[in-house]
Amino acid sequence: MSTKYTPRERVMRVLRGEPVDKVPFTSYECFARPCTAERVLRERGMCVVWRTSSYKITRPGVDIRTIHYTDPASGEPRVRTEYHTPEGLLTSLSRPAPNTTWALEYPFKSPDDYKALKALFRSARVEPAYEAAAALERDLGEDYLVRDGLPLEPLQGLISGPYFDPAVFGIEWMDHRDEILELYEISARLNEQCYELVANGPLQFSNYGGNVVPQIIGQKVFREMYMPHYAAAADALHAKGKLIGSHFDADNTPVMADLAATKLDYIEAYDPMCSPDVGEAFAAFGDKVLWINWPSAAHLLPMEGAREKTRDMVRQAKAANGRFIIGITEDVPPDRWQAVFAAIMDGTEEVES
Repeated sequence: MSTKYTPRERVMRVLRGEPVDKVPFTSYECFARPCTAERVLRERGMCVVWRTSSYKITRPGVDIRTIHYTDPASGEPRVRTEYHTPEGLLTSLSRPAPNTTWALEYPFKSPDDYKALKALFRSARVEPAYEAAAALERDLGEDYLVRDGLPLEPLQGLISGPYFDPAVFGIEWMDHRDEILELYEISARLNEQCYELVANGPLQFSNYGGNVVPQIIGQKVFREMYMPHYAAAADALHAKGKLIGSHFDADNTPVMADLAATKLDYIEAYDPMCSPDVGEAFAAFGDKVLWINWPSAAHLLPMEGAREKTRDMVRQAKAANGRFIIGITEDVPPDRWQAVFAAIMDGTEEVES
């Protein structure tokens, strides 16, 4: 068991290009449930990534009401949200679930809703929440790494955000693109304000958006409507010594070269069983940090299979002389996480540093 670096130090050293004693292993806070096994994993060096924002967004002039109730037919919880804007009412309906929320009804229902949606977007105001973010990092301590978060990319916020059914968005993109682009521009201006707040905030690095599916948006849209925003955000954060990455958990094959050309410091949530493997990723990305999601499908392997999968990926990273972090960023089987996490840590320690 290595104690050369704290879990937080080990991750940050890799992100900054400094040598470490072994490949860091991380988990989002929602997947490493506090218990004896989790404590033992932290003692072995697991770093828990706690996600927050160093700013808050308010919407003065819009009355937002949230109604919680139980669906009488299914017995499941429901959340109805009402947005009372100066240009009309928007409503949504969702079903809470572990680590996520399932959308049942989106605010946008017809082109008649564009006026209200634009009023909702224009109402947004952003302000710092630095004290809470700094206190969180201080109070959690060295087993934790607190990560800042910029909003979704302006177009991604429309495709996979809470406003449009993705299928309906595709129709609107073809039939009412001018309206979509107006919402896109409003979102872009808000995001630019967030860049400066995060750059001047207390946290060391931030994700920008994510969950992009290249097969849906295509290479041309990625180049024209995503990469410039990564560049602008990176310029703002880099000027203050901060790092930036994004969450790419789909099949990234169509945009590997474009990801390499971004100003992102790390590619997070990359799944090397869904996208090209670790060796190919480093060949494409060069000196970027590859912060993978330990492959979701591999959680069902026998424990020796999990150890060998880890050893294989670490060997590929070492052969490429790449900066590599193994993370848990997606759902895991609740009855296997303790054993699989331990097997992953075994695998990282069994490959010579």
